[in-house]
Amino acid sequence: MSAWVVAGVTVLDGTGREPFDGEVLVAGDRIAAVTAGGRGPRPEGARVVDGGGGTLMPGLIEPHAHLSFADVLSSDMTQLPPEEHMLVTVRNARTMLDCGYTSAFSAAAAKPRLDVVLKREIDAGRVPGPRLLANGPEITVTGGLGDTNRLHLPHHATPTFCWVCDGPDEIRRACRTLAREGVDLLKLNVSGDQGTSSAPSEQTVMTDAEVAAAMEVARAWGLRVAAHCRSAESVLMALRHGVEVLYHANYADERALDALEAARDRVFVAPALGITQALSRAEGRWSVTAERARLFERELAASVETVGRMRKRGIRVLPGGDYGFAYTPHGGYARDLALFVDVLGFSPMETLVAATRHGGELMGKAGELGVVRPGALADLLLVAGDPLADVEILQDRGVLRMIMKDGALHKAP
Repeated sequence: MSAWVVAGVTVLDGTGREPFDGEVLVAGDRIAAVTAGGRGPRPEGARVVDGGGGTLMPGLIEPHAHLSFADVLSSDMTQLPPEEHMLVTVRNARTMLDCGYTSAFSAAAAKPRLDVVLKREIDAGRVPGPRLLANGPEITVTGGLGDTNRLHLPHHATPTFCWVCDGPDEIRRACRTLAREGVDLLKLNVSGDQGTSSAPSEQTVMTDAEVAAAMEVARAWGLRVAAHCRSAESVLMALRHGVEVLYHANYADERALDALEAARDRVFVAPALGITQALSRAEGRWSVTAERARLFERELAASVETVGRMRKRGIRVLPGGDYGFAYTPHGGYARDLALFVDVLGFSPMETLVAATRHGGELMGKAGELGVVRPGALADLLLVAGDPLADVEILQDRGVLRMIMKDGALHKAP
């Protein structure tokens, strides 16, 4: 069993505890010991890494990953043949790990099996990437987010990155098909969207019966469910049926916030501010007119207000998400950490706890992922600098002196 000692570091353990000088022993794929203030155990044969006074912290966790999204506009997503698309997906997985993100909760794949195949290859050690919970295409309804069909064009059930279903039976069939193919997760587009939907963000496009049908299949197959929910009613609908991961929730009203607070021990919210901010500043790029950009400005302001109220209620809000479009290309994931501090008013410590410990809880490995403690999985970053003093340094891959996943070095110091 391989053993590593990372010495001469400031340990930021992900729990919210104040950082402390110390060293960490890794044995196999687990953290064996964390020693504060002095020298810890060093088994014979252990390799010692001199941390040089840097910060040792848990690997970051992406709560809203789109590893198969190809940095293009959503309307161009199906132009890639599956062979090329798989290669793009593999490259994006490596990029995410290069950026210090050692785990990813997928918020949808652009084609049904891209995530499933990628996860298999990562788990087998054949390609580098974050530990992954795999998803299929987003499940939507006619006129909902991702339905880019038009009456004068041939109809496609998966026109871009979504599977278009109407009614409970079609929803069940899509969910069962994805379960058969090996996904861990399902994604429902319960509300519209200002950016790429015929229906606006404030409109709820799915019915109770459709969401209930998806949850029926999820429970039968042991799958977890995430939902695109910008409107207040979509948040309430998702919570009524047991959805545990809600994306955006920009327009959650008092009723929706009450329901989120009541379910705060089981649910997570990922607002994915990066995409809204980028589109609010489009300035004519990506076919975004000045009028549409103003709509995104208003949506960003609503998000800031709503997330502030969630924070006061103790709801778990996670940074990150929606990277893989032309306006949010892969590699910029840590920008959302700065948005949490600069735009939402979270402290750097709150932000990093959300991106590590709460992320571990999201991945279903509370106490094992996102923390530096004995027994936890050895997903670690050695940072040349102090991210609590300047969280923006995590956007610079050059400050990541070491990236370790499962006790193995992806980037050697």
